Amino acid sequence: MRAALPALLLASCQAAPSQQQATTASTLGQEPAQYGFRVVATYPHDPKAFTQGLFWLDGHLYETTGQIGQSTLRRVNLEDGRVLQSVNMPGRVFGEGSTPWGDQIISLTWQDGMGFRWDRKTFKQVGTWRYPGEGWGLTQNGRELIMSDGTAELRFLDPETLQERRRVRVTASGRPVDQLNELEFVNGEVLANVWMTPRIARIDPTTGNVTGWIDLSPLVRQTVAGDTDAVLNGIAYDAERDRLFVTGKNWPRLYEIDLVPGAQTK
Repeated sequence: MRAALPALLLASCQAAPSQQQATTASTLGQEPAQYGFRVVATYPHDPKAFTQGLFWLDGHLYETTGQIGQSTLRRVNLEDGRVLQSVNMPGRVFGEGSTPWGDQIISLTWQDGMGFRWDRKTFKQVGTWRYPGEGWGLTQNGRELIMSDGTAELRFLDPETLQERRRVRVTASGRPVDQLNELEFVNGEVLANVWMTPRIARIDPTTGNVTGWIDLSPLVRQTVAGDTDAVLNGIAYDAERDRLFVTGKNWPRLYEIDLVPGAQTK
């Protein structure tokens, strides 16, 4: 993510705007910046993995997959795509997003109104929790869990009790952006897949404003042309080595990319 990192760092270091400033910016409908990408590396990805959640931790990718009765939590080797560790989710739930917290992994389900707590090392299920509405994406900012539910709102949860603290409405150019899906927190911003589109939104978590759009449509076309279910969905960030990874549902490949300002693609 090297090309866009300075902007991301700037966003994370600036003082949070007041509510009045945030409201004014949203009302004015400031146009988000546009970003293309450059492929740095390509890796194998399980083409049967219906990717719902993705994150990087301790040298490996962690992934939650969906589909009723086929949902899993898995630890994956980046270089060859091998599944090193896996557990099936109980019953006939449809797995969704996931994120690490402490010695656990927290995950969502789609329409079951129920999430799971997993032991990070053993993948043993150590608890469940409940929430209203649907579960889509999940990430964390070091203080709170951040959850999407398919609407234009992000929920901020207490990481210990998993109770909702607040919500932020996401807008671009003054208009709500719904269908927010898989999430990743990167240097003070939330990156969010928008379901059924080839775009990732860069979101200011304080105001909910979309500050930029990352257009990955060429990557989608070359990877899964014609498969309407194999949408872009999966963002992971390796902070130690400044690497951004993206993939999609049932994609045979996972990509490391750098962002390129403007609509350029390399």
